[in-house]
Amino acid sequence: MKKFLSKERLPSFLKNERLRWIAIFIIILSLFSVVLSFTVNFFLGLMLLIIALGATSASIYIMSQITANTNEYISELSYRIKRGEQEALIKMPIGILIFNEQNEIEWVNPYLQPYFEKNDVLGKKLEAVDEELATIITNNVDNKTAATVSWHEKDFEMIIQKDIHVAYLMDVTRYSAIEKEFEAERVVIGQVFLDNYDEVTQSMSDKNVSNLGNFVTNELSNWARRYGMYLKRTDTDRFFILVHAHSLQQIEEEKFKILDRIRDRTSKQNFPLTLSMGIAYGDGDLNSLAKLAQSNLDLALGRGGDQVVVKSPEEQARFYGGKTNPMEKRTRVRARMISQALQEIMKPLDQVFVMGHQSPDMDSVGACLGIRRIALMNNMKCWIVLDQTAIHSDVQRLMEELDQYPDIKYNVITPEEALEKATEQSLLVMVDHSKPSISGSPELYEKLKNRLMVIDHHRRGEEFPENPMLVYIEPYASSTCELITEMFEYQSKDSEPINKIEATAMLTGIIIDTKSFSLRTGTRTFDAASYLRSVGADATMVQDFMKENVDSYLKRNHLIDKVEFINSDLALCVGEDDTIYDPVTAAQAADSLLSVSGVSASFVVTKRPDNRVSISARSTGETNVQVIMEQMGGGGHLSNAATQLTGVSVSEAAEQLVSILMTKKDEIKE
Repeated sequence: MKKFLSKERLPSFLKNERLRWIAIFIIILSLFSVVLSFTVNFFLGLMLLIIALGATSASIYIMSQITANTNEYISELSYRIKRGEQEALIKMPIGILIFNEQNEIEWVNPYLQPYFEKNDVLGKKLEAVDEELATIITNNVDNKTAATVSWHEKDFEMIIQKDIHVAYLMDVTRYSAIEKEFEAERVVIGQVFLDNYDEVTQSMSDKNVSNLGNFVTNELSNWARRYGMYLKRTDTDRFFILVHAHSLQQIEEEKFKILDRIRDRTSKQNFPLTLSMGIAYGDGDLNSLAKLAQSNLDLALGRGGDQVVVKSPEEQARFYGGKTNPMEKRTRVRARMISQALQEIMKPLDQVFVMGHQSPDMDSVGACLGIRRIALMNNMKCWIVLDQTAIHSDVQRLMEELDQYPDIKYNVITPEEALEKATEQSLLVMVDHSKPSISGSPELYEKLKNRLMVIDHHRRGEEFPENPMLVYIEPYASSTCELITEMFEYQSKDSEPINKIEATAMLTGIIIDTKSFSLRTGTRTFDAASYLRSVGADATMVQDFMKENVDSYLKRNHLIDKVEFINSDLALCVGEDDTIYDPVTAAQAADSLLSVSGVSASFVVTKRPDNRVSISARSTGETNVQVIMEQMGGGGHLSNAATQLTGVSVSEAAEQLVSILMTKKDEIKE
């Protein structure tokens, strides 16, 4: 009310209060003059008294008039305000709905009434009048800020005052359409890379190379024309694309079928060629967008290629493709470059720490031993970070065997000891994993994340170290031990070579990860195994390391005995909610199920020692288990993947898995 009574809003005769003060001043002056006059002359004082009484009466009259006019103005103004409020409430273009605690409608203003047609809504429940609106109000009743909702094919900005049970709806359809048009027209930048172009064309004639290049260019050009995108070839194996966001949505709906088309068509010509793409959107800065597109392409290639990674700065990456096993395209040149780069990185540092993932297997521990040996060959102190309280029987037997090698045993330390020893001049090497969250010591990673190297053979996931000094990820390799074995060839010949126990541990890691050379095995795998045998790897000791203890053997068979089949070719084993299984035992059970006729993929769901639920997934290559595990927060290879879940029981995790298997049954099949 005060703002309506401000001086600016009062009539002109009230804007200035000087009249009131003048009247008061006249009264005071008159009284003073009368008193003073009586002290000088009685008759003069009497005359002035009469004049003062008249002036006082006039002043009182003026003040009463001012008060009466002010009260009249306030009364008129109050009436106008109340009438304005009522008119605004009835005629303003904002829907107002008042309801009670029982969700019964008590009043709607005329603006909102047409949305209920001519129905009588007062006293009726929201659900009975309009179920859609009732759901919208229920979902937004606790919101502290306005929410944009869709109702009756229009967009509204809704605010709900929960304490007085009032909902306000403002029609923002026009502005929402402008916003949607803006979002649809936002620029999307993409990088397209021909994964194995050099390998495919190196033995082809110039004519065939030209024909292959023309075919790929024509296919991509037709694809680009169909969706109204700009396509520019920037190199023999690279393309640059610009497209609008609404076209990207259409392309995602068809799941980038261009990858399958080019792969299938080139395979029929005996020149199998695959594509990888990195697509970025959602940033107004084109430089940042271009960098993100390149980063997404790197992620696609790190996962094995033949796939697309779509990502904005604020959202998680979306993956398409990746249905085929990555083809081997490693070269000895890259192994030599990585080996030399590692030597250069080590030179200015004081010590090296190497660690694998949590619950380490033989590939992880064997890789640690291999890095330690390479560090010694370069006169560098190296510590193996290993939590020996959470290791499987094969790693436990290796640790017992290391008692005969005190110099190696001395360098195996706990994560707590590693944190104490690490300095600002130390290097951390992560082997057999690239996700910091599953490292043997996430705390050590945080301390040394700016001086970090990653060596891994798994497909790179979205979670990845921010600024590694060196990355050696080869999804084409059978194991991390294979990658590290190739690096020995480029070390100094004057240094002490790899010894028997190290070679045996690394060979065991290769054999276990390849299922005795039956899966993910290339020519380089046999070369690495041959080298390890030549430097003293003991085949008998390998078999001893791989032996199961009785408890593990019985638990594995118990899991297999609980097998169920989904769609006849997917095997599922679910452990008990209150029984703890070693992760390696679960993985072995999943491997064993693949030997059953007709099984294309196996899944084993068990409770881990840390009370999390793990899922081990394996396939023969016909089913892409990586897609399934990524859907549940994990990852891995097309034929070998896993995940770990928290906050759910074993049976609940199994239900989630079955639901995803049924939903994605078409995507996971080759």
